Amino acid sequence: MPRESETAPAVLIDRVGKSFAAGGRAVTALDGVSARVERGSVTGLIGPDGAGKTTLMRLTAGLLRLDSGRIEVLGIDVGKEPLEVQASIGYMPQHFGLYEDLTVKENLDLYADLQGVPAADRPARYAELLHMTGLEPFTGRLAGRLSGGMKQKLGLACTLVRAPTLLLLDEPTVGVDPVSRRELWAIIEKLTHAEEMTVLLSTAYLDEAERCGAVLLMHDGRLIGEGAPGEFTGKMAGRSFRVAARGIGRRRLQERLARTPGVLDAIIQGSHVRVVTEQTAPPAADALGPDAAGVEIAAVAPRFEDSFVALLKARVAPVAARAPDLPPQAPAKPAEDVIVVQHLTRRFGAFLAVNDVSFAVRRGEIFGLLGANGAGKSTTFRMLCGLLPASEGTLRVAGFDLRHAAAVARGHIGYMAQKFSLYGDLSVRENLRFFSSAYDLHGQRQRARMAWAFAEFELQAFAEATSKDLPLGYKQRLALACALMHEPDIIFLDEPTSGVDPLARREFWRRINALAESGVTVLVTTHFMEEAEYCDRLVIMAQGIILAEGTSQSIKARFASAERPEPTMEDAFVALIEESVTKARAA
Repeated sequence: MPRESETAPAVLIDRVGKSFAAGGRAVTALDGVSARVERGSVTGLIGPDGAGKTTLMRLTAGLLRLDSGRIEVLGIDVGKEPLEVQASIGYMPQHFGLYEDLTVKENLDLYADLQGVPAADRPARYAELLHMTGLEPFTGRLAGRLSGGMKQKLGLACTLVRAPTLLLLDEPTVGVDPVSRRELWAIIEKLTHAEEMTVLLSTAYLDEAERCGAVLLMHDGRLIGEGAPGEFTGKMAGRSFRVAARGIGRRRLQERLARTPGVLDAIIQGSHVRVVTEQTAPPAADALGPDAAGVEIAAVAPRFEDSFVALLKARVAPVAARAPDLPPQAPAKPAEDVIVVQHLTRRFGAFLAVNDVSFAVRRGEIFGLLGANGAGKSTTFRMLCGLLPASEGTLRVAGFDLRHAAAVARGHIGYMAQKFSLYGDLSVRENLRFFSSAYDLHGQRQRARMAWAFAEFELQAFAEATSKDLPLGYKQRLALACALMHEPDIIFLDEPTSGVDPLARREFWRRINALAESGVTVLVTTHFMEEAEYCDRLVIMAQGIILAEGTSQSIKARFASAERPEPTMEDAFVALIEESVTKARAA
């Protein structure tokens, strides 16, 4: 079959449409999308969950049928020759099918068999892939015993046992820590440079867009922008500022700036607030109120995320519920520890998952629990929620010892899981009724709290909708509403904004800020290092121990240098992990 010339795009997408049936209604996943993926480059497919990224990936791989339009891959019409396309590409889906009861080597063998790689070619290819992914020492380890980042690298190696001309990666860095993300990107960049491979990669992490040669920006099934990342960033020149003020806390400063006319975006970064304005002019200092003394405003370089936020705000309504007003500022009171962890240890057989960990969290504080995959943070989180007993040590939550009163303590705790963990086949109303009953709310009290949830999170229009069919932003609202039905003193958030768009993430954190200002204590785990900036204090864990504890500013300051005078939270995180690995090897 004749092929297009080498100068033709690797992928040509022409007016593609695709719909699915969900909950008795048609849902448009892609609406007339047209785009190009040039050869020999990394093209990023950028957007939140529900944008249509995975559907477009599966159509490109010939795994779904088009409703309308045309896709050509390496000169082949996917609609007419899907099997020929599949023989020419590598595709790593979001949930890659590793066999956890097989070793690393056995997984490679299995995928080599499936892809028809001759036995004689395998040793050299395996050696190359294992060296590239850093899995050489683990060939005999069961895949189920690898960390999240190592599983992703093994999945990529399995996809590459037969070197493809085009590699499709559907969110390869989702759910992995910043160290693993950087390692995966180093592999991807090597593939494009050393092996001249074309990569189409989808991601919800906007900072990853700046690593791509070109980006396709998607939202709600539509392409809302395409081009080189620098083109988008350049359009935001002169509109980004850093604002600090004495007399008001950074959460209140952020909220006031977010409501200031002419301000497009306001997010907390360390001790200051980063602002993006609608025009090339700084925000008005006199709009911050009379108690904002010593206001300092300085211009900063724009980022790719600024342009994406600007595009979304220009084209779509915010996805998340309107954030509530912050409560009146209360007089300062002595800090009270509501979570106390002393010498916490957890063993699973001979494996020490958490090793002698101690910290305390004060009332009304947002406290971050960060760590690399396999660091022990999820185990610590589960013990703090009363879902897993400690092997040793003391855990006190809301004044209750979890060894003796875990059930009573859970009555003071709200919990929002990383994945949507409500009952998908129940309606929004039924979920709210079920969870309020589970928290022992009945009669007038239950009706009042349900009315509050519908009004506060703007859920009334979806009251009878099946929960699994809700848009992601509304799923997030419902999950948080259910966690808050019983007005808990403490709320645990496990990767709460994974996959949602930047607008929904910002509104979510404005709501969490309001809870903290009203005296609710918040404990959060996240792989979004920017979200760590919202925390008043945080700990960073690795291999079951605490590597660092303090404010984001103090942790970043440890790694400031002449070459990098203002390291990001991700820079500090990676440096801490690398420092711990170096010490472990030297020991």
